Amino acid sequence: MQHDELFNLIKRIKSISDIGLLYCNNEYDKERYSDLLQISYELLHKITGKEITLLKNLYLQNTDYPTAKVDVRGLLIKDNKILLVKESTDNKWALPGGWADIGFSPKEVIVKEYKEETGLEVITERLLAVFDKKFHPHPPQPFYVYKMVFYCRAISTTLTKGFDITDVNYFDVENLPELSEDRILKSQVELVFQKASMPGTDTYFD
Repeated sequence: MQHDELFNLIKRIKSISDIGLLYCNNEYDKERYSDLLQISYELLHKITGKEITLLKNLYLQNTDYPTAKVDVRGLLIKDNKILLVKESTDNKWALPGGWADIGFSPKEVIVKEYKEETGLEVITERLLAVFDKKFHPHPPQPFYVYKMVFYCRAISTTLTKGFDITDVNYFDVENLPELSEDRILKSQVELVFQKASMPGTDTYFD
């Protein structure tokens, strides 16, 4: 079994444990689901090398049915080049965006993230792709993630890097810098660039 397949199975075990603890109505089931949850953390520790205490702190206690996290990104093209931001956390490049915020629609998230990360005001025009990270060779991550990528149009021109961004620049799709692969892959950038270049094509989804 491949490493990423094992990692996804462990996340499923954790999800089943969380659901069981949320809905169980007797001490016997509670004990069994608690044991299963602890096993999932121990397996995650073996896969990631991170301490169990740290792994537990990554997850909020579930008070409702656990669901996938949503990462929202935006593609902006100028003179046939793609706008990327350099992330301060790993010093690598990605499409502007981030986790979906409660209280904001996906389109509103992109508008907010673009303003914060690049200084640009944008309009989101169409959804290019919905990726399930399970189907793409991203580095292992504790959460189960869907990634939405929107096509954006700039209505301002001045680039200003955000507080957690070290650089903002345009790149040729054939000559991309080192990408932050937890956030976006070269194959995904190429796919959404192709979609953006072909108006009227269907949204890609896994």
